[in-house]
Amino acid sequence: MSIFKKIMTAIRGGASEAGEAIIDANATRIFEQEIRDAENHLTKAKRDLTGVMAEQMSAQREVTRLKKEIGEHEGYAGQALEKGDETLALAVAEKIATLESELMTQQQAHDSFAGNANRLKELVKKSERQVSEHKRQLSMVKTTESVQKATSAITDNFSSSNSKLLSAKDSLERIKAKQQKFDDKMKAAEVLESEDSDTSLAAQLKAAGIGSQESSANSVLDRIKAKQK
Repeated sequence: MSIFKKIMTAIRGGASEAGEAIIDANATRIFEQEIRDAENHLTKAKRDLTGVMAEQMSAQREVTRLKKEIGEHEGYAGQALEKGDETLALAVAEKIATLESELMTQQQAHDSFAGNANRLKELVKKSERQVSEHKRQLSMVKTTESVQKATSAITDNFSSSNSKLLSAKDSLERIKAKQQKFDDKMKAAEVLESEDSDTSLAAQLKAAGIGSQESSANSVLDRIKAKQK
């Protein structure tokens, strides 16, 4: 039984790790969805706030109406007293008491709506600031994520192609060596061609008796005879 519990604990631990891995892999998407959810709740809160403010305005109208009506009846009571009709004045006074009771109720309702409306307004403003801040953070997170992905891709490509780059460098050196060898052959051919041209010209000059001539036995003998004379 103890072994089974340990196995179950290990399974739960693995499930927890897998869940955390999924959350980490989708953290940006989750954060973005949470912002959208907050915006939806904020929109609903604004609608609710509008309803509270409408009730406040309605209560305010009732308070204004009741105050006006009380003032009018106080005037009626005064006129009844001036005419000596206390019974009528008492009836008017009872009406005024009823109106004042209603006024108190409406005033309390108005004050309650006003207090709630002010509190909700502050909460809405605070929530809007938080949502705006989260949006800015989301933009920064997305930008950072994009830069990190680009950097990772460049690093991976460089690492995987490092051997290819070295191979390409070797190929380039072989090509350069081949081209240099070809150039050397061309230069050697040009030198040979030049030398052949000089030899041909010397032969033509010799045949024409121009320039230095090679010594022969007859010319040497003629030179010696000329000295003996």
